[in-house]
Amino acid sequence: MNNTPAPDDLLDVVIVGAGAAGVGVSVALAHAGIENFVALERHSVGASFAQWPAETRFITPSFPTNSVGMLDLNSVVIGTSAAWSLEVEHPTGRQYAAFLKAIAGHFELPIQEGVDVLRIDRSGEEFVVETTAGPVRARHVIWAAGDFQYPRLNSFEGSELCLHTALLPSYAELDGDDFIVVGGYESGVDVASHLAERGKRVRLFDLGSPWASESSDPSVALSTFSLERTRRPSYTERVELFPDTAVTAVATANAGFEVATADGQRFRTPVQPLLAGGFAGSHPLVMDLFESREDGFPLLNEHDGSTVVPGIYLCGAAVRHESHIFCFIYKYRQRFAVVAKAIATSLGLPAEELEMYRMWGMYLDDLSCCGQECVC
Repeated sequence: MNNTPAPDDLLDVVIVGAGAAGVGVSVALAHAGIENFVALERHSVGASFAQWPAETRFITPSFPTNSVGMLDLNSVVIGTSAAWSLEVEHPTGRQYAAFLKAIAGHFELPIQEGVDVLRIDRSGEEFVVETTAGPVRARHVIWAAGDFQYPRLNSFEGSELCLHTALLPSYAELDGDDFIVVGGYESGVDVASHLAERGKRVRLFDLGSPWASESSDPSVALSTFSLERTRRPSYTERVELFPDTAVTAVATANAGFEVATADGQRFRTPVQPLLAGGFAGSHPLVMDLFESREDGFPLLNEHDGSTVVPGIYLCGAAVRHESHIFCFIYKYRQRFAVVAKAIATSLGLPAEELEMYRMWGMYLDDLSCCGQECVC
């Protein structure tokens, strides 16, 4: 998986990142008949998942439904199932990283590990991707570098005093009995539930109240997996919720920490506050190649390409179209074939094999069907 392109080679595609999005779109390119491409990964395949806290599991369940024409929710490639491969319903990050490595090996994907992308420049009709292994030239670029390795660390004054949950190897390593968690969405509830199970007191703050959202879209409301945990006795007894309570500052105080909120309250804890405020993501690194939406995410055309620089595409959790948020694997995987088809068309390839993606719910090119809520 480590064949290095020669500096003078002009590749059809360079993919940045070999996580779920990078691996999934690599296979889609191969199915489109594109062979002259490489995926550049600064660590190893699935590295972001391998860095999850040891206790964290997928909130989306895996089940081997392939036999009836339905793809496992956590799969990124047709014909694969995380449930069947790993024999678990809710994989850990390390397990899922192993799953991605197995896919990369099975499909013999051209992935170059240990190569960090430093800069991407448009030069005439091609891109020059500057890397720690030298420049790489390509007709097209797919940015699939993900979110997890880019946590949001500057949400409020004193946020640098907090410990971001993405930087924790294991919740078991947290010492103390009285915790404050800032951020009440998935990662906040995850750490709160694990601490509560260990008998710890937790105060959980959030700008809103995702645990009480009436939406059926897990992109804005807590997943069923997390909601179930909030009903466990350990959680209800030991986790105190502070909805609609914005944290404005954290400061050191009396051998501990003081957390201030927008409504004027102050809370003390002897333990370093935990920050579960999400991720800035990797897309800010390439915003010079994209037009920006009002929310700061890249503005994309109908093929998930840049509206200002032809030839560069976005894959993964940062994909947005109007109010539609593609932050889960089972959502953004539906756009791999759209990107692969656009690139294949520009290369003069028919990409007929991509039509099978439609049968598997992996080819979403009509966004009018998105946004439906559950009625009961």
